[in-house]
Amino acid sequence: MKIKTNITIKNIMMLTAAFSFIVTMISGCGKQTEENEEETELVELTWYQVGEAQTDDQMVLDEVNQYIEEKIGVRLHIVKVGWADYSQKMQVVINTDDVWDMCFTCSWTNDYLQNVQKGAFLELDDLLQNQGKQIYEEIDERFWAAAEVGGQIYGVPSEKEIGNFPMWVFTKEYVDKYDIPYEEIHTLEDLEPWLALIKEKEPDVIPMYLTKDYTAPTYMDKIQDPVGIEYDDDGLIVKNVFETEKMKSVLETMRKYYLAGYINEDAAVASDDRSVKRFVTKGDGQPYAELTWSKDLGYEVVVSQIMDVKITNASARGAMTAINRNSEHPEKAMELLNLINTDEYLRNLLNYGIEGVHWDKIEADADEIAAVEGKEYAYDFRIKLNEDSARNYAVPYWVQGGLFHTYVLDNEPLDKWITFKEFNDASIEAPSFGFDFNLEPVSSQVAAFRNVLDEFGKSLYTGSVDPDKYLPELNRKLEAAGIQDVIDEMQRQVDEWKAAK
Repeated sequence: MKIKTNITIKNIMMLTAAFSFIVTMISGCGKQTEENEEETELVELTWYQVGEAQTDDQMVLDEVNQYIEEKIGVRLHIVKVGWADYSQKMQVVINTDDVWDMCFTCSWTNDYLQNVQKGAFLELDDLLQNQGKQIYEEIDERFWAAAEVGGQIYGVPSEKEIGNFPMWVFTKEYVDKYDIPYEEIHTLEDLEPWLALIKEKEPDVIPMYLTKDYTAPTYMDKIQDPVGIEYDDDGLIVKNVFETEKMKSVLETMRKYYLAGYINEDAAVASDDRSVKRFVTKGDGQPYAELTWSKDLGYEVVVSQIMDVKITNASARGAMTAINRNSEHPEKAMELLNLINTDEYLRNLLNYGIEGVHWDKIEADADEIAAVEGKEYAYDFRIKLNEDSARNYAVPYWVQGGLFHTYVLDNEPLDKWITFKEFNDASIEAPSFGFDFNLEPVSSQVAAFRNVLDEFGKSLYTGSVDPDKYLPELNRKLEAAGIQDVIDEMQRQVDEWKAAK
């Protein structure tokens, strides 16, 4: 039996057109906004972050979204890009006008200053006085000073250690075994007798373990590598770091150590192998860095400070989040960054994952709690990461926000963040702090530096080649690439900046 219907071909065509119109309308606005069950508009934000994707990323993000949808009407999409590929990937994303709202940026990847100068990031001053007012008032004003380019702010700093703090990192086993006064070891030269001792007494141990990422101690703010201003130079004289007496001396010492067999032979090309037994290496430090390194390495290390802490634009721009100039929802992006940096639950959910799945609370004893009671940034408990956390959810803790609202781990003191604050307060600004170099007039010369530094830098820094032979060759190639043009242009800009202060 056929069912009689009044639908004609004309009716079908009209219904199809109407349906297509509805689908188009929904898809057109659905990419950036949706409605939740209560029919309130949800804004979708895309955030690019540096770091390797984790097994439990989606699990954690689902919890994050459930929370922020209720709090501020935002649904977040995070795109993680590996360390080696991040800077190049972000240039593609930025230059091809991909849809994104926020990205990680800093002085060492996805270069903050260069992106600002080419107009990729949004000016944030007005947003910080409204949606970001709380973080603007909380974060150390020197982070905001570093975030300024041409008098305007283009990034939200992740508040952490503010200064450049290089350290020698010693394996505690050998420090204890030979009663080595590691706290008295600061300069490269201070290491020599102990490197000799380890080589003699511990033939299976590399006295000074270095990798291709190592840079010898540099007593200079390298504003545009290898050009900058020495830390103690109040006269603000721009120099090539490889022509300073300090660097020449450092490279000669490194060569001496390499020839003595203190440094691993493959240092200039090696990647870090944590299974290698080593006495000392170099790290970019912070208060209690040895606790983090010990946990990561699986054995105890102790540290000593190489030089006085100095604040530079590069160190204060060590971790930031910028908002896309073309974002359709900059107010919501700032509202989200404000929430992440002030909401303890959300900050730790992003940082450590889900309580009971990735970590658990451990109560502190009464005496410890009494010692920090009433102090800002101190906790009355610690957390212990669960066994699978390192494998399933381990993120770079400074990428998503500041540190001072994150929980302390089971091997850390309750007042860890108070110590960080004190460290930042005591840190001294380098004479060049606040100066930004506009490299546009000499961009072609600067671009040519990279090949020269790649050819010679790693080998010289690790002592793998003779500086008497290769340092002059390096400088000749830098001269041919136009380094004097860069020095002259930077000096001109520095003089103008100094006069305007």
